[in-house]
Amino acid sequence: MSEEKFKVLLVDDELDILEFLSYNLEKEGYIVYTAKNGVEALKIAEEKVPHLIILDVMMPEMDGIAACEELRKMPELNRTVIAFLTARGEDYSQIAGFEAGADDYITKPVRPKVLVSRVKALLKRSSDSAVAAVIEDVNVVNIGNLVIDKERYLIRIDDIEMVLPRKEFELLSLLVSKPGKVFTREEIYSSVWGENVVVGDRTIDVHIRKLREKIGNDHIKTLKGIGYKFVE
Repeated sequence: MSEEKFKVLLVDDELDILEFLSYNLEKEGYIVYTAKNGVEALKIAEEKVPHLIILDVMMPEMDGIAACEELRKMPELNRTVIAFLTARGEDYSQIAGFEAGADDYITKPVRPKVLVSRVKALLKRSSDSAVAAVIEDVNVVNIGNLVIDKERYLIRIDDIEMVLPRKEFELLSLLVSKPGKVFTREEIYSSVWGENVVVGDRTIDVHIRKLREKIGNDHIKTLKGIGYKFVE
């Protein structure tokens, strides 16, 4: 893992937390950058293009939710994983984070071994997705009035282009891969988030809702208690 020199950006207004996280990740060989608020994070992320960004929620100048929304507007960060640091029981923060485009969350306080394990799982998932994108035979998919560009993480619907957050894009790509097939929640979790990444029960629901807001309600159907399917 250390040989691959993954870049991690840590964003928190508490210096002791930054020092703790930095120390434990640098020991594993990661290149670590730090920022004290969302404004600093945007500048560093644009310059360094990290593989992973870990964001605190409550920060001065620009909080984590607002920062995440801005980060997801940067095309160069399409493959960057974003995870929030949230306190136990902060369900609202977790849901708001997923709506802003986050991929996962890490619960505070976090033990060093747990932190390193979560970071490795998140980066492995990101690496696997990047490899899959490179070897995919069909980079542009046309289905009805929807065009999916897998190289640019971009979709076009009725001649309107938009860049999707990575997890939304991967979820849509999965559903579109077999129109009409019902994907169970377990299949979606495994394919999009990976078996080693722990996410909340409402994660899929939040991402489905965001997709429907962008491509319309008619394409993604819910089968209550089972899962979701894409229809043309």
